[in-house]
Amino acid sequence: MTDLEAALRRAVRGEVGFDTTSRALTTMDASNYRRVPLGVVAPRDADDVAAVLEVCRTHGVPVVPRGGGTSIAGQATGTGVVLDFTRHMNRLVGIDPQARTAVVQPGLVLDRLQDAAAPHGLRFGPDPSTHSRCTLGGMIGNNSCGSHSVAWGTTADSVRELSVLTARGRRLRLGPQWAGAPDGLRELVDADLARLRTGFPDLPRRISGYALDALLPERGADVARSFCGSEGTLGVLTEAVVRLVESPRARALAVLGYADEAGAAEAAAGLLPLGPLTVEGMAVDLVPSTDGLPRGGAWLFVETGGDTEGEARARAEAVVRAADVVDALVVTDPAGQRTLWRIREDASGTATRMPDGSEAWPGWEDCAVPPARLGGYLRDFRALLTAHGLRGTPYGHFGDGCIHVRIDFDLLSDAGVARFRRFSQELADVVVAHGGSLSGEHGDGQARAELLPRMYGEETVALFERAKAVWDPDDLLNPGMLVRPAPLDANLRFSVLPREPVDVAFGYPSDGGDFSAAVRRCVGVAKCRTTSAPGAGVMCPSYRATGEEAHSTRGRARLLHEMLAGELVTDGWRSTEVRDALDLCLSCKGCRSDCPVEVDMATYKAEFLHHHYEGRRRPAAHYAMGWLPVWLRWAARTRTAPVVNALASVRPLAAVAKRLGGIAGEREVPRLAGETFSRWWRGRRRRPAGDGDLVVLWPDTFTEHLSPSVGRAAVRVLEAAGLRVALPPTLRSRGVVGDGTSRSALALLTARRGQVCCGLTYVSTGQLDRARAVMRRTLDLMAPVLETSAPVVVLEPSCAAALRTDLPELLHDDPRAARLAARVLTFAEALERHAPDWTPPAVNRPVTGQTHCHQHAVLGDAADRRLRESAGLTGELSGGCCGLAGNFGFEAGHYEVSAACAQDQLLPAVREAPDGAVVLADGFSCRTQLDQLAGVRGRHLAEVLAEGLE
Repeated sequence: MTDLEAALRRAVRGEVGFDTTSRALTTMDASNYRRVPLGVVAPRDADDVAAVLEVCRTHGVPVVPRGGGTSIAGQATGTGVVLDFTRHMNRLVGIDPQARTAVVQPGLVLDRLQDAAAPHGLRFGPDPSTHSRCTLGGMIGNNSCGSHSVAWGTTADSVRELSVLTARGRRLRLGPQWAGAPDGLRELVDADLARLRTGFPDLPRRISGYALDALLPERGADVARSFCGSEGTLGVLTEAVVRLVESPRARALAVLGYADEAGAAEAAAGLLPLGPLTVEGMAVDLVPSTDGLPRGGAWLFVETGGDTEGEARARAEAVVRAADVVDALVVTDPAGQRTLWRIREDASGTATRMPDGSEAWPGWEDCAVPPARLGGYLRDFRALLTAHGLRGTPYGHFGDGCIHVRIDFDLLSDAGVARFRRFSQELADVVVAHGGSLSGEHGDGQARAELLPRMYGEETVALFERAKAVWDPDDLLNPGMLVRPAPLDANLRFSVLPREPVDVAFGYPSDGGDFSAAVRRCVGVAKCRTTSAPGAGVMCPSYRATGEEAHSTRGRARLLHEMLAGELVTDGWRSTEVRDALDLCLSCKGCRSDCPVEVDMATYKAEFLHHHYEGRRRPAAHYAMGWLPVWLRWAARTRTAPVVNALASVRPLAAVAKRLGGIAGEREVPRLAGETFSRWWRGRRRRPAGDGDLVVLWPDTFTEHLSPSVGRAAVRVLEAAGLRVALPPTLRSRGVVGDGTSRSALALLTARRGQVCCGLTYVSTGQLDRARAVMRRTLDLMAPVLETSAPVVVLEPSCAAALRTDLPELLHDDPRAARLAARVLTFAEALERHAPDWTPPAVNRPVTGQTHCHQHAVLGDAADRRLRESAGLTGELSGGCCGLAGNFGFEAGHYEVSAACAQDQLLPAVREAPDGAVVLADGFSCRTQLDQLAGVRGRHLAEVLAEGLE
């Protein structure tokens, strides 16, 4: 391997990665399979690709082309050298609007092409649900389709010319009429014309095998079309000329409700004569909430187009009239359509979990049958599932007869894997009996190639092998795919994971307490690899800042998987590779909500850091900022805040302190409040108690010591709404909720004074033993509150999220933790639930800013939206993460990424805000980032409403 690496480094200008991290990131795609490559090369151009092929041919090492790594059949994994086209060969070379063509490199993400084509009224027809991260090269390799294939066909229908390098270094320009055909291909076809004319199923989604029938003379002998779907086994794509289609100026979406999936499936084919753009189907099993959907147990998503909104709507209404439905909905609003489409697109992830939380896997992800036979096929498919004791929820491209499904195979035990094999063989026979294709979109890969003889017969598969030999006589390119495949139950990625649960600190309640199961959640659909967060989305800010796979949620999950496997990452929790990948995780928790399978990388990071530094010295920042509540309480008790502020304002002293504390030199140290919130509370003149509900206002560390104005404003608003406000007890005894004191003199003498804390700073730095101690002390203090029905109002979103999630998951053995978590309300939720008749002041101003990432991921912001609307605060807040993220943005080495995250959505939103807009930022980190990077003062919603009361 050393000789190979050295030769590649001499030959190519792109990056060559034979290190553990580079290899670990490419062991898997979105399939059930895993292979460990020797190394990864990111070529800069076609010359680099040619150099890699020459070196690998000399060393007898296979080459695997890879795009976004979202393949579901295993074809983007390999044991040789992986070519990563996403880093450099990712450009849109040009668009010709008149010819309706575009020239693209293989690593170009589909959405970037769509963005460039849109101003010309054009688009690329195929659009898989992974359109925000899949690449054109991968789409050509798999002959991808997407939801609009009923109108615009497959990727093969959209390809005009392909520039390809063969394994032996020939540069070919593939096209119709045998253009670019390698020597011997025409003779191979001419010798078997009868088989090519009769041996291929006639259906719109036949992707399995090689498309040799595209080389028939009556079909134009199109070598480029025949190359599509070859899964990187025939040649390496370096550039493509693709066709674009005219995009309808207006669209409407008809959502048709049916009693069940069989009814929806049988209706789909009948809608095709109406010329829809999509006919997509899914059942209620895959829908987290049916809010916004018409009545029914299954739905068809039928999109129509037109030159005007009225024309598109009229066509959609014609679809509704022609369909025999339980209920229907027609949507013309683009935002409303996007919301509904996200339900369908997220199915590729949500399908990986059954309704009871058990795991489900690909393997029979996309077989296809003639659309008119879909209903009958689904009935036979369901019967076969039942016979094998399996469960799965079909969804997908009903108009094309193509079905996606994740099935709850047991791929962890020998018996379960054996059942997986038997089921696959029997289902292949069912598909063939219905005149179908084993693959209708994602290719055969390892998942189905072994079964191709059942579909085509041995002689046609032998023809495929001869075609492979014509293109790649040395079997250098992606061997084991399509021809001479590995068994479908070999190389399963689960086989290397530990069979016994790993000893961990968090409870992982959704994964049965099993950390391995939590890591297995990531199935590789790579929604975290989008270059911009959709709408109000958050995930994944560090990937958008760096563009590095290691800094995506998927990349980190892959490294954790390899850490548990112990084959490639061999030093377990002490792994520096995993530590370095997690270092730039902001713990924003965006993946907890935005990832379709709810991977929670913030929790995994805390778990890893806990074990990684166990018994060892930690980074200085963990002590400086992890223990921030202790240092701030010390300053408050000694009343030295003015001294600390004065010293921090002396630049040389501040620089020394920051260096010793592991704090980024670019950061300013926030000023401590001269009077803490609790001290203000104790000294304030109490107004007469109202008769409203009692609420306990949580004095979080940030409100208490750094921004007590937020706490004072919240008290003013809550009391104006008629609520009785109290602070948590500060004595560990049975006290009176409201003033933190005890009626009993004996209790006073024996009680210990303390202050509640959610433990957030300890959790985010992985100091979980300390976090648990702090949380248990907090539960002791909160015991009197838990005996009442009073809610706990938390002003800082990150602290509220910690109490809602980290507390019960870290103290899963203490029932008090779940009780406290259930009491936690945000400021807006408290007003909505406990003062429903109160009318907030009419502020009547536009707003800008950002929904706190933890609020988005854990708490939700529906109550905040309603409260803002009632107060006349108009406008939407942006998504994303501010980038400061508690301790993250303050740590040395994180400043550039932190600032880049702020520039992604927050700072542009503030710059583009209308005059007089209120900058809302409920989190202390968000307000600090705005102040330090933009010189803008952000305010908590409580402060804005309190000012309105005046």
